[in-house]
Amino acid sequence: MGTNRVMGPFMSIHHYWAVRLSTVSLMLWLFVGVVLAFSATLCRAQDKIIIIDGRSPGRTFEGLGALSAGASSRLLVDYPEPQRSQILDYLFKPGYGAALQHLKVEVGADVNSTDGSEPSHMRTRNDHDYTRGYEWWLMVEAHKRNPDIILDILPWGAPGWVGNGKFYSRDTVEYMADFIKGARDKYGLTISYAGVWNEKVYDAEYVKELHRALQERRLSTKVVCCDEYIGEGKGQWAIADEIKVDPALNAAADVIGVHYPLDNGEITTTDSARRSGKPLWSSEDQPNSGGGPILSRAWPIGGRILATVYNRNYLEGAMTKTEIWSPITSYYDILAAPNSGLMYANTPWSGYYDVQSAIWVTAHTTQFAQPGWQYLDLSSGYLPEKGTYVAFKSPNRKDWSLVLESVDAKQPQQVRFTITGGLSADIVHIWETNNSKTFEHIAEVKPKDGAFTLTFEPDSIYSLTTTTGQGKGNAQLPAQKPFPMPYADDFESGQPGHAPRYLSDQDGAFEVQPCVGRSGRCLGQVITERPIPWGPLPDPFTIAGDVLWTDYEVAADFMLNNSGAATVMGRIDSSDVFQDGDAIYPSAYVLSVQSDGGWNLLSATYKKPPISLASGSVSLSPGKWHRFALAFHGRQITAALDGVQLAKVSDSSHAHGMFALGTGWNKVQFDDLAVTR
Repeated sequence: MGTNRVMGPFMSIHHYWAVRLSTVSLMLWLFVGVVLAFSATLCRAQDKIIIIDGRSPGRTFEGLGALSAGASSRLLVDYPEPQRSQILDYLFKPGYGAALQHLKVEVGADVNSTDGSEPSHMRTRNDHDYTRGYEWWLMVEAHKRNPDIILDILPWGAPGWVGNGKFYSRDTVEYMADFIKGARDKYGLTISYAGVWNEKVYDAEYVKELHRALQERRLSTKVVCCDEYIGEGKGQWAIADEIKVDPALNAAADVIGVHYPLDNGEITTTDSARRSGKPLWSSEDQPNSGGGPILSRAWPIGGRILATVYNRNYLEGAMTKTEIWSPITSYYDILAAPNSGLMYANTPWSGYYDVQSAIWVTAHTTQFAQPGWQYLDLSSGYLPEKGTYVAFKSPNRKDWSLVLESVDAKQPQQVRFTITGGLSADIVHIWETNNSKTFEHIAEVKPKDGAFTLTFEPDSIYSLTTTTGQGKGNAQLPAQKPFPMPYADDFESGQPGHAPRYLSDQDGAFEVQPCVGRSGRCLGQVITERPIPWGPLPDPFTIAGDVLWTDYEVAADFMLNNSGAATVMGRIDSSDVFQDGDAIYPSAYVLSVQSDGGWNLLSATYKKPPISLASGSVSLSPGKWHRFALAFHGRQITAALDGVQLAKVSDSSHAHGMFALGTGWNKVQFDDLAVTR
C-alpha cells in the first residue's frame, strides 16, 4: 500500500525502479538496525553483570526477626509435644527453618493489644512476677535454640497504677527496667533493645528518662525510637529531625525504628534519617499490600511479597533490620488481622500446624547472612526484567552471600557474576524457592577465573553463597481436627497463676487460682483497675471454641464476690475489637448477670448498640456460687440461671460462633465450664 501511494498513477518505469531499490535498501538497513537493537537488548538482558566486590561500602546487616505481641503466640503454649518443639525449631533453630535472628516481645499489661491481652509482670507497684504469660517462656526457648538471638521488648499498654493513668511517666520507666532485670536475673537473658510505646507519638523527655534509667541501673539495653506507624503525630521519621537540635535526645535514641515503612509502593525513609548516623530498622513489618490479606500459606501471596520486602527495605530504605509481626499465628481466626504469622498454628487440640512459605523466604536471608555481616552496596540492585538482589560479606571478608528475587519478572534472566575484592571464588551453592521448589539446594557452581553465569527463573527467590550448613526441617504433621465437642474444663489440672488451655483472654486476666467458697481450683478474672489502653478497651472476656458451631449450650458456675457482672457468651461470630473501638462485647449473644441480681440477654453487633432481647431480676446471694447457661437451637436462644429458665427468645442476628466467659472490671470466679450439643 505504501509503494502504491509513492508511485502514483503516472510514475515512469525508471523512476519506479529507482524508488524500489531505494526502498529495498532502506528496508534492509532498517531490518539490520532492528536486529542489532534486538540483539543488544537481548544481550543486555542475558548479560546482566553483577560484580561481587568485597571492597564495596555498605551498612552493617543487623538481621531479620519477628515480634510476638498482641497475644499472637497465645495458643502455642497449649500445643502438645513433640509438635510444640517442632514449631519452635522451625522458628528459631539455625539451619532448620526461619532461623530468626531477633525476637521482640510485648511487655504485657493485661490490656487488649490486638488479638488479646498479655499478662503484666507488675500488677501493683510491689508486684514482681516474671512467670506470668508466655513471652518469658518464648524468649527462653528461642535462646535455647539460638544462643546468639537478639532480644527486644516493647510495651503496648500499662497497668492502671502506672503514672496514675499516664503512660509517659517515671513509673513506666521503672516498669520497663523491672522487666529487663527480671529477664536477666531469673532467666539469664539479655534484653538488647527496648522501645518506647507501640505506634504512639513519642515524648522526647520520656525517651531521655528511659535512657538515663537504664544507664543508672547499668543495664546494657539500648533505646529504639519510636516504633510509629506512618501518618501518626509528627511523622514516623520525625525523631531524625529532632535529634539534630537536641543532643540529649540524640544520645538517648540509639536506633530509629518505624513500622510499615512501605507506603503506596514507596519506602518512606527520609534524608534526615539516612544522615542521622543511627541504625534504621523496620521494627514491625508485614508482607501486606493495600490493606489486603497479610500472609498466605501459598507462595504466590505472602511469600512472594515478603521476598521483596526484605530486599527493598535495605535497597530503598537503608534499613538494616526487619521484624515481622508475628512469628506465628497462634490466635483464633475471628480475631483481628488473621494469619499474620510466618507460621500458622492455632489448633493445639489437634497438634497440627502449617509451615508457610514465609518461613522459607526468611530462611533465604537468615541462613546465609548473620548479624554483623556487611551489605555490599555496589553489589546490590535491580534486575533488568524486574527483581532485586542484595549482597553481603562475612566479617572474615572471604565468605559472601547474595539473595535475589525475581517475583515480578515474566521471563528468565541470565546474569554474569564476577567475584573480586578478596572474596572467595570457591564453590557457590545455589538455593531456590518458588511454586515448584521449597528451599531446595539446586546446584553448585565452580567459578572459572572468578566468574560464572546463571539463569534465574521468574517468580522465584534464590540464595547464592560460599557458606555451608543450611538445612530444611521435615517434621511429620498430625491431621487437622476441629475444636473438641463436647468440651469441659473444671480447671483442676490448670497451672495456678496461668490461663487454662485454649481460653484466650481478650482483656483483663483469667487465671487458674484456688476457689473461694468451694474446694479445688477455679478460673478467676483478677484485674479490677482499668489499664492504660493502647487501642480498643472491651470489658474482660476469654474466648474459645469453633466459629462454625451452631446449636449448642455453654454453661458455667460463677461466683460474684463483689459488685460487678459475670457474663457468658455464645455464637461469637467476630471478636475483632478494631471493628468497633467503643464496643464492650464481641459480636455475639451475651447473658450478663449483675451482683444485685439484675440480668440481661443481649445481642451485640459491632457498630450497633447492643439490643436487649430479655431482662429481669432475680435474688442472688452474695458470695454464693450460681450456674448460668446459654443454649442455641436454630433461631431459639434460651437463658437459664441455677437450672431455672430466665428467657426463651427468637432471634437470627448470630447463626454460629465461639463461646466466652466475661466480667466487668471486677473479680469473678468460674468453675465447671461445659459446652455440649
